[in-house]
Amino acid sequence: MDREAKIISLVNREKEVEVSRLAEAFNVSQVTIRKDLVHLEDLGFIKRHRGSVVLNDSDDTQIRLSSHYEEKLRIAQKAVELVSDNETIMIENGSTCSLFANEVATQHSGITIITNSIFIVTHLRAIKGVKLVLLGGEFQKSAQVNIGPMVEQMAANFYVDKLFVGVDGIDPIRGFTNNNLDRSEAARGMMRHAKQTIVLTDSTKFSNPGTVREFDFNDVSAIFTDDSIDDRGIQLMRQNQLETVIV
Repeated sequence: MDREAKIISLVNREKEVEVSRLAEAFNVSQVTIRKDLVHLEDLGFIKRHRGSVVLNDSDDTQIRLSSHYEEKLRIAQKAVELVSDNETIMIENGSTCSLFANEVATQHSGITIITNSIFIVTHLRAIKGVKLVLLGGEFQKSAQVNIGPMVEQMAANFYVDKLFVGVDGIDPIRGFTNNNLDRSEAARGMMRHAKQTIVLTDSTKFSNPGTVREFDFNDVSAIFTDDSIDDRGIQLMRQNQLETVIV
């Protein structure tokens, strides 16, 4: 794991950390650590204040990105192996999906990403060699995502091999769930225009049933999750014949 990921994890755990302590913790100069912090601040993860660092609480997606960041990054770095150069894919909104989108954009050339996430588009806008297609709709400010029927209306202009999605929970009876009806409907609309739907989610979602049904188990081709998944979660995926990649 790179130093920036470890910085986010440390700040997430301790809430506020002095810059001098970060330099000591990672055995680098304060000049080097400040360069890392400038980059993380530009990405929206952290804020610097009077010699200390705190998490950026400006919006929902950034808050969720900092939670279980290490696990989400591992998932993103593994899932990127499914993508080839010059491929067109859909990526739905979500914290793990945002990290995945960055991995795709930086590791592959000639990529086209179709998404309803303004958060993803904003953070990838400066990366050369990636084409971004933003699905329009009603703007949901907290998650920086477009929702509503226009999302599927625009998605209907495309058909891709792979849609990558995040979820808020997993329920043994209801399948994959979301905590927001509008985002759930947008994700299902995108799913109807993809050959495969692939879930990217950290293992904590297996203990969270969620409130809104998003996908049935048979809607999903594979799930990528982290190695803290318990035996019940593994067994649930096996019972539903879901390819499960654990990182």
